[in-house]
Amino acid sequence: MNDHKLMARIFSIQEEKWPLKGRFSISRGSRTQAHVVVVEVTADGALGRGESVPYARYGETVAETLAQLRRLADAVGDGLDRADLQTRLPPGAARNAVDCALWDLEAKMAGQPVHALADLPAPRSVTTAFTISLDTPEAMGAAARAEADRPILKIKLGGEGDLDRVRAVRANAPAARLMIDANEGWAPGDRTALANRLAALAALGVDMVEQPLPADQDADLEGLDRPVALVADESVHDRATLDRVARRYDAVNIKLDKTGGLTEALALKAAAEARGLGIMVGCMVATSLAMAPALLLADGAALVDLDGPLLLAQDREPGLVFQGSTIQPAAPALWG
Repeated sequence: MNDHKLMARIFSIQEEKWPLKGRFSISRGSRTQAHVVVVEVTADGALGRGESVPYARYGETVAETLAQLRRLADAVGDGLDRADLQTRLPPGAARNAVDCALWDLEAKMAGQPVHALADLPAPRSVTTAFTISLDTPEAMGAAARAEADRPILKIKLGGEGDLDRVRAVRANAPAARLMIDANEGWAPGDRTALANRLAALAALGVDMVEQPLPADQDADLEGLDRPVALVADESVHDRATLDRVARRYDAVNIKLDKTGGLTEALALKAAAEARGLGIMVGCMVATSLAMAPALLLADGAALVDLDGPLLLAQDREPGLVFQGSTIQPAAPALWG
């Protein structure tokens, strides 16, 4: 991987709001727009861009992310590179935006795609999951019926009534592969009830359950006999969080906003695979600019969940090309 310093002469930061097609709900709340931060770094006529989503669950706000980036502006302007960036900012949205912008800038200046610079296989088209937002069983069943032709549905759950929600989705999308995302919404402390719930989900054809318990209360998963794969999301951010996760989960959901960019995401993927963990590639709700770098993690992944642009009323131009649930590799004009 080429880590030479990039003389980034112009550094710009902006926040953007992108309306969603409808209300998007998970166990922690609802939203009607994607609130993103975009970084642009320009040098020698080349432009690199990165997009991130500050996430309240991790103590982030858009205002503080912008403040972090402003404090970094002089260093980026003086030629801060990706290796130095890893020590200047913690994992999170601010570092992600800069890291991805520097990758994009390096590719543009070198006249080579990012995958070549990173010694990765050329990206191919991939199939993404499509998310069914948390709602009543009836509403989720109707949403599943409208998306029944999609090969993978990711169902947001939140506790009481969850099995009824899954039954409604399954009844209305009988051919779809189903995975569950509880977003830490199940109560810890009763391993028998947890095992019974997982068994019931398996009987409904669910094959993956993402982050059922709160990240700081997931000890019940250790040694649990489980009929479906468990995926860590809020419990895993970067390599520093991987050891405990490996004892409790079968796979990890890698998101660039958690790892703080593609640089750490690639290292986390390699470390997780070395431990025998499966890989899921996930996203926050954002535009195609945030999805494009994550596509480089998709090779060999058990599940790709990069449907953020499909939830927007309108994506940025140029954006990724979606054909149903199939995502084509990003064009250089977008990123990379």
